[in-house]
Amino acid sequence: MLPLTSGGSSFTVALANEQATVRLVTDIAAALEPGDLVTLSGDLGAGKTTFARAMIRYLADNPDIAVPSPTFTLIQTYDLPRFPVVHADLYRLEGPGELAELGFDDLPKEAVVLLEWPDRAAGFLPPDRLDVAFTLEPKAGPGYRKVRITGYGAFAARADRIPIVRRFLDSSGYGMAERRRIQGDASTRSYERLRLGEQRALLMNSPRRPDGPPVRDGKPYSAIAHLAEDIVPFVGMANGLRQRGFSTPQIYEAELADGLLIIEDLGSEPVVAGDPPAPIEDRYEAAVDALVALHSQELPSAIPVAPHVIHSLPAYDIDAYQIEVGLLLDWYLPRLGAMVTDAARADYTALWDSALQVALEATPTWVLRDFHSPNLIWLPERQDIARVGLLDFQDAMMGPAAYDVASLLQDARVDVPELMEVALLGHYVRKRSEMDANFEPADFIRLYATLAAQRASKILGIFARLDRRDGKPQYLRHIPRVWGYLQRSLAHPALTMLQNWYSLHVPAPKPAPPR
Repeated sequence: MLPLTSGGSSFTVALANEQATVRLVTDIAAALEPGDLVTLSGDLGAGKTTFARAMIRYLADNPDIAVPSPTFTLIQTYDLPRFPVVHADLYRLEGPGELAELGFDDLPKEAVVLLEWPDRAAGFLPPDRLDVAFTLEPKAGPGYRKVRITGYGAFAARADRIPIVRRFLDSSGYGMAERRRIQGDASTRSYERLRLGEQRALLMNSPRRPDGPPVRDGKPYSAIAHLAEDIVPFVGMANGLRQRGFSTPQIYEAELADGLLIIEDLGSEPVVAGDPPAPIEDRYEAAVDALVALHSQELPSAIPVAPHVIHSLPAYDIDAYQIEVGLLLDWYLPRLGAMVTDAARADYTALWDSALQVALEATPTWVLRDFHSPNLIWLPERQDIARVGLLDFQDAMMGPAAYDVASLLQDARVDVPELMEVALLGHYVRKRSEMDANFEPADFIRLYATLAAQRASKILGIFARLDRRDGKPQYLRHIPRVWGYLQRSLAHPALTMLQNWYSLHVPAPKPAPPR
């Protein structure tokens, strides 16, 4: 355990009745991540156990689940859908020295811990945590409580957003909506399904991206790779795509400054099926048709978002390509214990500079950048290209059409058989050839292979980084698949010199662990 920290970010809530308690539980539950510690402070009878019981029942999505007080057992563990929850009560401890005997070190790392009487562990609490402190207010009524919520360390930023999100929901008419957190992606964004009577919607909570450390020419990675810093690009791209007949979420309410949106819920029917998931070929073909339709249009590089607000799509330039393939050297190779010399790194950069000239010379279009199964929703009630719902396009750029085709047909999270990849790539090429007499199939396939190899190299680095830096080892299971895609792409004759470099310097990954 680490020393007790001071300071933090706080706000106060008045709980006048059970409904107010449920609202606070919902607000805090939405901010929780695996591994969090929530300390519950206050005198006897202030409401700590009542709050913990309500939180566990909410996370279990079961109002009838038995939640006994852990005053005598000290620790109760619940295996819940989002993460395990540990409810602990230190009231009977005589001192911090008894903490080790409770077995805290043996708890699952992904568990959220609800800890009553944290003062018994003074000096041993970790620096990153949320404290919920209850105070009785007898003059206001027997059930009235004042609650102060304080985020310490890394939790401070998330604590700051709790009242911001609550105000946004209240002002938009969704203050009484039922809220359920849904699985997001590897970013800092989070999503919740909202249900208010017959209304259905999604809450998108996307705090402004903080600049990371400078990595090149004084710029952070996000600036060089042209990653969206706020929700303005999402709003612009959603509107621009929908105006052209594509299915993107309609935006019902927006607070651009706070990074909050209430958007249409397109549902959850995927373009894959099975366990492990596999592509449904006709749905993938429909997604290819959507790309053909997109790439056959003349598309602007600037999109209106709101009065006096324009979103300009950045160009997919050589610096962005190179900072991405550099992730393989900076994160993937060190994970395997392999290092490259300065000379080998320079060769790698020069080879990619040469290979990517075809991408820089290609006619630019909208590159949605993450056009793959997690971001595609099947909408069978709609027609033609509108059957494919599109998500996660805020990082879109102006670049080569082949990039999104490679994103789909070499899906990092799903095994796309090589024969299916070839068939769907042929389908795209035939459709584009029929619509554009100047379309050159051989040039496109070379560009496709180049960008597929570039993307696979980037993803290997990202998945290694998610494990090492962000504590998300679940992405490692995809590495052997991405490695296989990389070998497919490097087999193109135009990439022979790059293939030789990889053969010399990049070892093959170990087989994926069993699911």
